[in-house]
Amino acid sequence: MTQKGIISESIFDASFNFADFQKEAIAKLKLGQPLTGNSGVLTPLIKQIINASLDAEMDEHLEDCNQSGEANRRNGRLPKTLKTADGLVEIETPRDRAGTFEPQLIKKRQTILNESLDEKIIGLYGLGMSYQDIRSHMQEMYGVEVSAGLLSKITDKLLPLITEWRNRPLESIYPIVFLDAMFFKAREDGKVITKTVYNILGVNQYGHKDILGFYIADSEGSHFWLGVLNDLKARGVSDILIVCIDGLKGFPEAIAASFPKTEIQLCIVHQIRHSIKYVGSKHQKEFMRDLKMVYQADTKDLAEHHLIELDDKWGKQYPMVLKSWQNKWEHLSAYFKYSGEIRRLIYTTNAVEGFDRQVRKYTKSKGAFTSENALVKLIYSAYQRIAEKWNQPMHNWALIVSQLDIYFENRLNIEL
Repeated sequence: MTQKGIISESIFDASFNFADFQKEAIAKLKLGQPLTGNSGVLTPLIKQIINASLDAEMDEHLEDCNQSGEANRRNGRLPKTLKTADGLVEIETPRDRAGTFEPQLIKKRQTILNESLDEKIIGLYGLGMSYQDIRSHMQEMYGVEVSAGLLSKITDKLLPLITEWRNRPLESIYPIVFLDAMFFKAREDGKVITKTVYNILGVNQYGHKDILGFYIADSEGSHFWLGVLNDLKARGVSDILIVCIDGLKGFPEAIAASFPKTEIQLCIVHQIRHSIKYVGSKHQKEFMRDLKMVYQADTKDLAEHHLIELDDKWGKQYPMVLKSWQNKWEHLSAYFKYSGEIRRLIYTTNAVEGFDRQVRKYTKSKGAFTSENALVKLIYSAYQRIAEKWNQPMHNWALIVSQLDIYFENRLNIEL
């Protein structure tokens, strides 16, 4: 028995003398040799423990074979290199003649000793590091050479978690929901195409925000949005008071079919940006001054009055711009009925755009994603980090929800 009776010498092979190892280890430590890693003091001990454990598994397997009447015996060993967070470990996996041995400690085709290395790799991936950067980091910090294929396999462990997250139950009522789109390049069938990611950010009755889901589509339309909204309903959402969007094609029709009592507010900021692109540069400053009278009016009636004045002054020069405001006025002007606190919250999709900007910090190093799955994994990883900071209700939420309860009578069910 070793000192303190922790490790029994019987688990080691005949060539391993623990007393000699102990003396040698102490001497190496005094010389400054590291505990772990390729040349670590403890690496031989780790190797011996793993090999002994695998031999014990083989003995148990052969005993089971004999009891069942199956003829089987050992058939040599197969060398394997394990990657660990502390470096590389060379082991020998026993084999049996029948080929039925399935080791549990180190499974077939397993090349990583434990989950700690996987977690480090996934964590680095979640920070937006490229596979090449991760490989360099793992080599430099741990002396481990990790192939791009292995990195992909490790990060693929996120996919079941993402599927579970995308299908998680949601709350029944969301007072406000924001929608916005992001655009990424990804490879598909050997070509680089643009993928549109639609992020849905919901604010629950207690003012806490969360991403309800993100959906990827090559094009938008009422059919696509109907599928998204039906997904939210299937996960438990029964009512949305106000939804804020940036002019998504087909969405108003889909929301009317799925949530007919939900009010739609088009993003004023997006509308302004879109409008100014079609105004001559020499007129932009004056046009913006006149347009501000519309969207900053105190009441809807006053806003409509200024919109008529805007049309009278600029309608002949920029008919497309005025027509856009007039055609979308029903959904552009929805916020005028509310108080200042609610107006400031819903007149723009800035809440979800803030999430988009933070995601960009993690994806900015990517030119084109290797696949849609690679895109999904990184967005989800970014979301996990961003959402950690969403632990407080939105600013002025107590006042906002009290007013919403008046505007939308009997539709909230807050438990006090």
